[in-house]
Parts: sequence; structure tokens; C-alpha cells
Amino acid sequence: MNSISPNLNVMIKACEKASKVIIRDFGEIENLQVARKGPRDFVTKTDKRVEEILIDELTKAKKNYSFLTEESGKIDNNDKDKIWIIDPIDGTTNFLHGIPHFAISIALKIDDEIKSALIFDPIKNEIFFAEKNNGAYFNNHRMRVSNKRDIEDCLFSSSPEGLKIIYPSLNMRNSGCAALDLAYVGTGRLDGFFHNKINLWDIAAGLLIVSEAGGTTNDITKYDDNSIDVRAASSTIYAKMMEKLVNF
Repeated sequence: MNSISPNLNVMIKACEKASKVIIRDFGEIENLQVARKGPRDFVTKTDKRVEEILIDELTKAKKNYSFLTEESGKIDNNDKDKIWIIDPIDGTTNFLHGIPHFAISIALKIDDEIKSALIFDPIKNEIFFAEKNNGAYFNNHRMRVSNKRDIEDCLFSSSPEGLKIIYPSLNMRNSGCAALDLAYVGTGRLDGFFHNKINLWDIAAGLLIVSEAGGTTNDITKYDDNSIDVRAASSTIYAKMMEKLVNF
């Protein structure tokens, strides 16, 4: 692989530090499941703590960059054209119920274009990252989308709404973690992903990963940051997927 850029290196180090909190707190979830109060308040604190660590680490390296995050919203600093887009735990409901399927998602947007992307699954220790025009990588190995051509052989992921409307015309799942769904499209584990009215921090990193892995995505620039319709798939199956989504 080509050398990692300073921006991506900062993102990786920030994730490594924040993931220690996630792993520690996830280990406590099983005990909290039987508590009267339940784990929801605990998970909310974890979400915020992880976000704080990510913001702190990224600010140390790039003090003038701005932020768009799930918990804190917009944080404007001196450089408003360089924005870290963060979801500290995408798949919070999975985390809440002790299901080990969630991820940290970080993207760097420069002048309205996503330039760097990272999705880290701390439980499986899987890291997916990409940089504009420099390819996509899974645990330091180049990754590519699937090359299936028969849509009946494909597996897609979507929202519960997507499952309700589209299934059974497509073979589908809902994993509860959009960031990992997109990362999996990039690796070929999934063949496509579609979701309506989703937030930018859920999908910003994943869309660049899919694109740099050779996949096709729709143009999201026409949407607001908190209500985006997303379509992403391998290039060989994208058009066929879109035919199935005419009414979605």
C-alpha cells in the first residue's frame, strides 16, 4: 500500500485511543442488562466520552479544523473548510444490547469533498480506510467491491423501512450499523446498501471507502446533513439495484 497521509495517521491514532474506552465499557454491558435502571444511560456516557477523546486527539494534531459530530453537532473553529465528521459509536443500539457489531466512523471533509475516511470495529479489530484517489484498504490490504453480476446472488443491507418495502425482491439484512454496512460493501462482504433519511456522520466515511474500492455511490451533496438518501453498491450491480428501488 502507499504511505499513510498525516491526516489518516492522526485518525488511526485517535481511534486506537478511543477504542480502549469502548472495549472496556462493552465488557460491562452484560452485567448492566439485568440492572433495574438498564444500560441506556451508561451507553450514552460512553458515546460522549468516546467523542470527547476523538475531538481532543484530532484537535491536538489539527487545532484549527472544525467538527460535525453526532453528540455535539457543529463545532466551528478557525478553518471552517476542513471538517472532521465523527460518529463515536455507530450501532449504539447493538452496543446497548451487548451485540458486538458497531464501529467508530471518522471522515475528513475539505472544501465540501470527503478526502479521508476511516471505520474501525474495535471488537473484531478490523480497520477500513481510504483516501481520495489513493484506494481503499482493509487491515492494510487493498480491498475491492464484489464483481457479481446476477442480483439474485447478491446480499444487500438497508434500514428496517427498506426491508419492509423492498424485501423479498432482494436478499437483504439490517445489521444496525450503517458504517460497517458500507465498509462491508467495500470489501465485498455485501454487494449493496441503501437507506433513506440518514445522517452524514453515519455514512461520510463509508461512501468514500466504497468509491475508492471500485464501487458506485449516489451524489449526496443535494441533501441536508441530517436527512440523506444513500445508495451504494458494487459497480457491476448498482444499476440493477437501482431498478429495484424505484419506489423507495
